[in-house]
Amino acid sequence: MIVNGNGHDAARVGVLNLMPLKEVTERDFIRLFSAIEEPVELVWLRLRSHVSRHTSQAHMDELYTYFDEATARGLDGIVITGAPVESLSFEEVTYWPELCAIFDYCRARVHNIIYICWAAQAGLYYHYDIPKYPLPKKMFGIYSQRLLSPDMPLFKDFGDEFSMPHSRHTEVRKTDILACKGLQIAAESAECGVSVVTARRGREVYITGHMEYAADTLDAEYRRDKDKRADVGLPEHYYLDDIPGRMADACWQPYAVLLYRNWVRSLLSDKD
Repeated sequence: MIVNGNGHDAARVGVLNLMPLKEVTERDFIRLFSAIEEPVELVWLRLRSHVSRHTSQAHMDELYTYFDEATARGLDGIVITGAPVESLSFEEVTYWPELCAIFDYCRARVHNIIYICWAAQAGLYYHYDIPKYPLPKKMFGIYSQRLLSPDMPLFKDFGDEFSMPHSRHTEVRKTDILACKGLQIAAESAECGVSVVTARRGREVYITGHMEYAADTLDAEYRRDKDKRADVGLPEHYYLDDIPGRMADACWQPYAVLLYRNWVRSLLSDKD
């Protein structure tokens, strides 16, 4: 799928989509990469050891390529999404062995990787033995982030602060990351903790939230969960006057465009 340009000069970006509602995640990334104006070829990737229960087989067969087949042509970068498996230990996840093999391949051959939410925790655990911890309540809402690495090319034109959606039941902790040689905390929040970690001179990016979210994603998650459980709280700093349905502007989206624009530019620079 070519976005903004032609296949000849485009950065070839694989998206390993581990989310259950795959079409929603596809729309998020198509919207995001379409906004950056740099030429991108999106390659939708799937696992051999996991069959989606929420997306039709016909859709998967039409759009998705198995990871090992996609790498035959090479990838300039890869994005690995979150997955709704936080309640399990990493080793209990059925596709963990295949995912570990992909982590190894990416580090050796792709070099430029963005890990999102659960995938960020999984990558930090696999590569650096950083544990995840359960939270007393779901981290759910839009949170202000303080940028600690403003000179990093990934954050060109950001300024000192930006917003990021979070939707997770577990966390990684600052003390563990600071104790690990090779990791750098690039952004953090007083409310939601570590939000961006980088490694290997910025080629590995671990994002604990969801910069790719659409304006109404948290609203959809709130309504979905509210219908299932009685203890679901409102997403924080999201609804105007905390009235469900009254969403403020998607203040994080301009920063999401900047982040992925800067990332794709680095991929294209590597191709030159």
